[in-house]
Amino acid sequence: MPLDYRRFNGPDDSVSYKRFTKDYLKTYDELYKELLDDKGVRKDGRALSEARSMCMFFARTDMVSQAKGSAYVELRKTKVVCSVFDPREIPHQNEFSQLGQIFCEVKFAPFSCPRRRRPHAPDAEEKALSVALRKALEPTVCRHLFPNYQVDVFIYILEHDGACLSAAINAAGLALADAAVPMYDIITACSVAIVGDRLFVDPTEAEEHVATISPETNSNHGVITMSMLSELKQISDFALVGSLDTECVNTAMDILEKECESLVPQMQKVLVTNIVKSFEQRQRLEEEANEREQALNIKMEEWRKLLNAG
Repeated sequence: MPLDYRRFNGPDDSVSYKRFTKDYLKTYDELYKELLDDKGVRKDGRALSEARSMCMFFARTDMVSQAKGSAYVELRKTKVVCSVFDPREIPHQNEFSQLGQIFCEVKFAPFSCPRRRRPHAPDAEEKALSVALRKALEPTVCRHLFPNYQVDVFIYILEHDGACLSAAINAAGLALADAAVPMYDIITACSVAIVGDRLFVDPTEAEEHVATISPETNSNHGVITMSMLSELKQISDFALVGSLDTECVNTAMDILEKECESLVPQMQKVLVTNIVKSFEQRQRLEEEANEREQALNIKMEEWRKLLNAG
């Protein structure tokens, strides 16, 4: 594997110092107790049923100038950048494809995760997130309009504090709309972490970690991420990690459906704001061009008079 020469690379058999800290050696019960305070409120002040999209959501488009469309989504400490590029012919394709393809790549920044530093080469989690993102976007895009071509979608996670897949899907939906890629509907996504009988809507990284390492095999534990086309009332993708019974899954799906629908007005507001800014910028550039043209015409008249007088 190639080395990253921009930073100091330790030996391959080295052990991180975090393994010997008190936080790493905490038991499951200690980690579970730290999620909630005495009043049943989470560390960031939210209730169990409250998502960060309602009070800590920030998004904008047109972030990367080199891309056809781009978006930035921030859910407090979860920060994601998405870039979408022009359709190009599918490489190494022997047969004609009636449907266009979507190529997705998810990459963590080396400093993004709080528990360990990300390696330079892609790992299994990044590949799994890339596949999940592609599965969520394929039912959304009108792929029959660009046969034998593919659209490249690149996700770069700057900081990971839980629900990175749902944030990536929301950012990809905004970036595709910013790139004017034809879609059936705006895609939105949300996640929920289940620990026993408690459901943590839009979980943080610590809540996801506890939900996935539950030692009790009989209790419900896991993380669900669901993406929806809210106007069409269709689920584009459903990802589940863990062990859950049917009743718990149905309850979580009802909660996630409401959260996905609540995200639609915010996504529409971001897109409309970007269109208004683009229109104002274009109008301002046209006015400046007209002013320069008028000044140039005045200069031309002055030079013409001087030539005629001489």
